Formats: sequence, structure tokens, C-alpha cells
Amino acid sequence: GQSYEIRMLDNRKIGELPEINGKLVKSIFRVVFHDRRLQYTEHQQLEGWRWNRPGDRILDIDIPMSVGIIDPRANPTQLNTVEFLWDPSKRTSVFIQVHCISTEFTMRKHGGEKGVPFRVQIDTFKENENGEYTEHLHSASCQIKVFK
Repeated sequence: GQSYEIRMLDNRKIGELPEINGKLVKSIFRVVFHDRRLQYTEHQQLEGWRWNRPGDRILDIDIPMSVGIIDPRANPTQLNTVEFLWDPSKRTSVFIQVHCISTEFTMRKHGGEKGVPFRVQIDTFKENENGEYTEHLHSASCQIKVFK
């Protein structure tokens, strides 16, 4: 599949969140449905996709293309989620691959259907005092459509 770059930038104002200086943060990427109607049935939709495409993932990181990502992980049970650590003071670019196309989730398949919009959602966390990345820093998302 095609790889798409997402540049990770430290957008803090001067003096903001000094506790993350010199520290790594964790970003979690998810591909979700943009339409509220499909959000309600997301679990069933993804299960159906998994059934039709055994062994495939919805979202992957193109590790050779990416820059500055540390410990990238893809949970085998969450096909639409990837995560990695990164240093906000260094250049970081993640290249993602989305392996499902927008028309795989349209109800009536007879060619020429519109295809459902997806949303890439990125949530970033800092470490708590126990070294777990649970403290929410920032969220961002954008709509995407994926075609062959």
C-alpha cells in the first residue's frame, strides 16, 4: 500500500509543559469511521473486515520510511491502531499505510459507490510518575478517503 507522511511537531509555547523537556511522549494512531452512524457499529464493522481479510491489518507504520520513531508497536488484536514513542525536540515523521479502502464498508456493492470517509485520530500522552504513558497531552484528527 501507499505510505502517507504525518509530521509530528512540538507545538508548545515557550515555558509550557517543561516536564516533557528531554522526555519521550507516546502517540497512538487510530483509523476510525468519520460517520456517526458507522461509529456506533464500529466493532461489528471491524470484526466483519477481520473475517473477510484474515491476517491483514487496517493500519501499519512504514518503519523504513519513518524518521525519529521509537519502539513502534501494532497490537495484533487492534487492527486499526498503531503506537510509538518520539522525542518532541527531534525531527519526527511517521509514514502510515491504510490497508482498507473506503468502499469496503459501503452497504450495497455494485461498483461506483461513494465509499465511507475515515478519520485518522492521533492521541499523544506523557509519562506519569510510574513511567506509564497515561497523561493526555494532545489529540488531532483529519478525514481521509482511501481508494485503490
